[in-house]
Amino acid sequence: MDSSPRSGPLAGLHVIEMAGLGPCPMTGMLLADHGADVLVIDRPGGQVIATGTALDRGKRRICLDLKTAAGLADARALIERADALIEGFRPGVMERLGLGPATFEAGHPRLVYGRVTGWGQTGPLAQAAGHDINYVALTGALSIASRAGTAPSLPATLIGDMGGGAMFLAFGLMAALWAAQRSGRGQVVDAAMVDGVGLLSSLLHSLRAAGRWSDEPAQNFFLHSSPFYDCFECADGRFVSLGALEPQFYAELMQRLGLSDVDPAAQHDQRQWPALRQRVAARIHEKTRDEWAALLEGSNACFAPVLTLAEAPLHPHAQARGSFTQTDDGHWQPAKAPRFSGSSRSD
Repeated sequence: MDSSPRSGPLAGLHVIEMAGLGPCPMTGMLLADHGADVLVIDRPGGQVIATGTALDRGKRRICLDLKTAAGLADARALIERADALIEGFRPGVMERLGLGPATFEAGHPRLVYGRVTGWGQTGPLAQAAGHDINYVALTGALSIASRAGTAPSLPATLIGDMGGGAMFLAFGLMAALWAAQRSGRGQVVDAAMVDGVGLLSSLLHSLRAAGRWSDEPAQNFFLHSSPFYDCFECADGRFVSLGALEPQFYAELMQRLGLSDVDPAAQHDQRQWPALRQRVAARIHEKTRDEWAALLEGSNACFAPVLTLAEAPLHPHAQARGSFTQTDDGHWQPAKAPRFSGSSRSD
């Protein structure tokens, strides 16, 4: 249990987190990282999946049996003294426990009640089970994460749970707290992952509406068909990423790859992509990933090596910025983000 003094832009904010999985603990960690006092209410039996120190960082914890009158009374008392509550259960679970928003409307009208789910509090799918991959699929975002002839693929938990869920719950909570300061009234924040991921797709919908987005991979450099925006395998079986979209960066990439005969003006001539992609792939395969990093990293070729989770904290850029922090048992975890000029990273 962390009882250290709180500092940071959210110091003085008191939040109750109902123990759960994924986006809710992530939101609680974000708040705690920046000074909020986050108290997690655990239930007997512990967590379904141990989230580890990365998502528990900076929080206090208490175990209450909400099936008993005493445990329920203690939980209500804690919530009544908090500025906000966050929970990630299916719709209706908190109501059945006797801890739904209506319970606190009269006695604690300023309470902001943050709820994060996959499908949302309402709608025909509200009570259906699901996980990150399902929510991202329904928004249309998963359809663009594939190569021609292969099934869509996406990084585990990042887009739905954390991007569409935790980040929008955190933003919604801050917006509702700001409104409560002026009105004296809290409200329920319904953070649905399908809504959040849909909003994250706004740029793609804008491009599509403007006629600048094609679902056909051969006509869309984002869909892994171009020679300048994709990952390529190196001689050691590892990968590098290329992302030279702008013409000046594309020209530098071709020059640094030793393909100086390539006409930069023809970058978006899709008829030339297949043959040039083969040349780029063959060139990249001549050297190891780290050899390419030595040649291209830090240039305007828009390059980065594809690192593993174990390698990322040790990269010089991450080390210089302190992007990761090491726990007492020697494990790395991402450090606080974003950074504020008025408080240090250790606050």
